[in-house]
Amino acid sequence: MTLTTTAALVGAAYEAGRGVAAFNAINLETVEAIAAGAETANVPVIVQISENAVRYHGGLAPLAQAAIAVASNAAMPISLHLDHATDERLVGIAVDLGFSSVMYDASQLAYEENLTRTAAVARRCHDRGAHVEAELGEVGGKAGVHAPGVRTDPDEAAAFVAATGVDALAVAVGSSHKMTTRDAALDETLIAELRRTVPVPLVLHGSSGVSDEGLRSAIAAGMTKINIATQLNKAFTAAVRETLAADPSLVDQRRYLGAGRDAMAAEAARLLTVISTR
Repeated sequence: MTLTTTAALVGAAYEAGRGVAAFNAINLETVEAIAAGAETANVPVIVQISENAVRYHGGLAPLAQAAIAVASNAAMPISLHLDHATDERLVGIAVDLGFSSVMYDASQLAYEENLTRTAAVARRCHDRGAHVEAELGEVGGKAGVHAPGVRTDPDEAAAFVAATGVDALAVAVGSSHKMTTRDAALDETLIAELRRTVPVPLVLHGSSGVSDEGLRSAIAAGMTKINIATQLNKAFTAAVRETLAADPSLVDQRRYLGAGRDAMAAEAARLLTVISTR
């Protein structure tokens, strides 16, 4: 199997009225876990690398090249996506490395500046065949503070998409980044209105805070791309903690990282089934 494109995965899900999962990877083990989960669930998946992960590694290339190698040998189609990039230079690096899509995040800026910068990034990426996601109505939690009351205005969103030419739009509908509980209350009426008004696929960020039933309902209401990071990190970390607690003398990283990888793969497979079942 070779790398596929995010445009292909998101487009197929959008046309079918189902969801497509986008899972964040931090290191090689988490990339492998996502690929294994996709194989178990028999469902394609989008692997995301965030600007925060790039900062952690001191550059994009090492993890990106590892992800490309894993995806190229995976049993299911996998695309590679740059998540929450605020650095326009990093967007160009990602496209150079073979990312088929980027999420350029200027949502913290005033509307007009968000629009202007996003439109410029979209033009450059489209010239190189890359799919572009943007955000309007800043989803909470990026600085560790949940803001579930923030909402994206449908008319403003439609105008933003028309002016920028982006291919997908992340919207604020009640979810929040970095949630470790799954009790976020989504505004499904707003999701449905956004789906009717905005002519591109909608993206749900902060999906770790949404229950399984909430994810199904959000997809039924009109969400397409479902981003998840924290829920998978919870599974990985819990398994590492359990393994180390069971054997305080353990020093072989393969033993505890392998346990984390296996736990994350199982949760990825479960979530893929929830998200991809219409």
